[in-house]
Amino acid sequence: MAAGVPAYRYLDGDDIGEAYAMVFLVSSGYATQAEVARVYGCDVRTVRRHQRRYENGGMAALATRSGWRPGRKRLPVKRRMKIEKMHAEGMSNREVARRLLVSEKAIRKQVGPTKDNAAQLPLPLPLSREVTPDATTEKTSVEKCGVSEMPSEAQDSATTPEIEAGVPGSCDIDPRNRIVDRSLARLGLLSDAAPMFADAKGVKGAGVLFALPALIQSGVFRVAAKLYDDIGPAFYGLRTTFLVLLFMALWRIKRPENLKEIDPALPGFVLGLDRAPEMKTVRRKLTRLAARHKAEELGQELARIRVEQRSAVMGFLYIDGHVRAYHGERDIPKAHVARIRVVMPAASDYWVNDAAGDPLFVVTAEANEGLSKMMPKVLSQIRTLLPERRVTVVFDRGGWKLELFKYIIHEWGFDILTYRKGASPLIDPALFSLHETIVDARRFEYSLHDQTVSFLDGTLTLRQVTKLGDNNHQTQIVTSRFDLNAADVAFRMFERWRQENYFRYARIEFALDALVDYQVEPGDPTRTVPNPERKEVARLVKSERIKIKSLEQSLGAALLEAKNKNQPAVASLSSAYNNIETELKEAHDNLKALLSKRKETPTRVEIRDISEGAVVKLAFERKHLTDIIKMLAYQAESNLLALIEPHYNRTEDEGRTLIHEILSAKGDLHVDGSVLTITLDPLSSPHRTEVVSQICQTLTDTLSTFPGSNLRLRFDIRPRPIIGLAFPGPRPQLSTKPDISPSG
Repeated sequence: MAAGVPAYRYLDGDDIGEAYAMVFLVSSGYATQAEVARVYGCDVRTVRRHQRRYENGGMAALATRSGWRPGRKRLPVKRRMKIEKMHAEGMSNREVARRLLVSEKAIRKQVGPTKDNAAQLPLPLPLSREVTPDATTEKTSVEKCGVSEMPSEAQDSATTPEIEAGVPGSCDIDPRNRIVDRSLARLGLLSDAAPMFADAKGVKGAGVLFALPALIQSGVFRVAAKLYDDIGPAFYGLRTTFLVLLFMALWRIKRPENLKEIDPALPGFVLGLDRAPEMKTVRRKLTRLAARHKAEELGQELARIRVEQRSAVMGFLYIDGHVRAYHGERDIPKAHVARIRVVMPAASDYWVNDAAGDPLFVVTAEANEGLSKMMPKVLSQIRTLLPERRVTVVFDRGGWKLELFKYIIHEWGFDILTYRKGASPLIDPALFSLHETIVDARRFEYSLHDQTVSFLDGTLTLRQVTKLGDNNHQTQIVTSRFDLNAADVAFRMFERWRQENYFRYARIEFALDALVDYQVEPGDPTRTVPNPERKEVARLVKSERIKIKSLEQSLGAALLEAKNKNQPAVASLSSAYNNIETELKEAHDNLKALLSKRKETPTRVEIRDISEGAVVKLAFERKHLTDIIKMLAYQAESNLLALIEPHYNRTEDEGRTLIHEILSAKGDLHVDGSVLTITLDPLSSPHRTEVVSQICQTLTDTLSTFPGSNLRLRFDIRPRPIIGLAFPGPRPQLSTKPDISPSG
């Protein structure tokens, strides 16, 4: 039946009629293949097979065939003796089947499995080029490729050595055809494909390898191998997955879905593979990594390495929150999104950046908690990274809480630097004086006033530096650092905008706010939130007070009116009061009842008491993992920026634009023994090309090797061609006299 109308009729048990019914429903548009397969209890492939047979041969082709399939060779019984003779000579089932031109399954049905089948490899592999003529010392290439684990039936006869200090090898010979490694991965014998490079010209995006020394220095591959160990047998293993994610961020491929727009073979050249993983593969790898719940530990380990490498910029750490707006259908906690000035469902992350503005680590708030509540958790992680150093933490007014300041300074051993919050007396502009400081060979001047202020009844003494701006606007800065000069205090406070610039840059370049998945996880049902019932009572209290005030104002209006009309004031007031007496008394009674009810209503309640559905929050793990990847990509760009700064005068304005051009530039790859040379094509201008040529030797001197291989990286850039005529001899002298000849 289709929409209540009989569409087709066939006899129960008629297989041909049933097959045609499936074809008819799909071809007529009444149902999809999946819907038909679900109703008839078969596989979607069965429906497609019926359609294909009907298109090729009509109803007759839908008849179920029985017996031996057409085109398959039969094995006569008379050949049994011949088969047994071949077995006696030591031939395997596969070899016997090859000689008889039948399948191995046919031989196995006749005589059973080969007795020495356990010693056979699951697929025929070519012998390695290092094979010796001696049969007792022969090793197939699968024994040399560093596979992860052999099946139990093959462990007795096969070994899995690795080449050169634990770096796995490959079973393939052609870097552009990794069919053997892919087959091993499918059989569960390979945990990660080893990179193999071939000479290539004009490889798009080859410049991303210039960031590889910084990525290796960050320790991400070493830490990931220690924490995740392995993500199962795969051609794209743990190391390759992290390398792909990092290169995606540096190439500005912001989402795995964008991989559908790229030919997988192109990034494969840079990865040392025949092709890069596609969108679905990357998403599966992210899911598998998230299932380990190691993202937070990964971020802490990488932050510890970063602190060891850049201890000079860890004296001032900047803390600020970043709100990620959520536009889905889930009921999650709300937050104020400052850039669009709207309160909406969102998730809050708190980032810690070093003095140079580079991100160090990120902490996600449980339910959009404010900075003052998240400060202890953030500071505890900072103290773990810097156990003995007295760090100055810089934050905005969101973290203002005097009791917290007292605890941070005296108990935790931190110094603070923040803006003053709340009303405070203004300072006479005549008391301000000019202060200056020099940072990184740049001079900064501020009009400042310096004084000491006390809070909490004198138990907390801080320093207040006030900056006088345009139109006599005063910006008050509070700190516990009495050793710094006033200009340095102002400079460090205003450098907080480096962190805001990072948020904007990462949001645009790395899609920092993008959802990685649409999953949610259970929230804390015992978390307390402001009681909405008390909020409603407070609204009614405010309404009643406004009503009472309006009624009382009407009495004053009656007196003014009586005075203007020269009428007796007492009589007018009495008349006006008689008109509103009942309404005013009722309003006072209502206000008294509402105040009593507000007193009895709890200020906060558990969220499970007011939530109609399940208490959920956005999934944390995959988002945190991708944030770490984007943070590492930004740090790698910053390292390259530091290298080009001495050679590029416009680093402040165009430095990261130049880095983008380097990372996306085309280049040549050349393998010479154990050296992989990356030669970039000339950049957009001669002076930019010259800048890159200045840093190539510095990157080469890092002696970095491509992850997962012994190939040492060497960097170079091709100079721009000279445009113009080249004269083999002395340049001819041009006459300065005007040409007055007829031909001229």
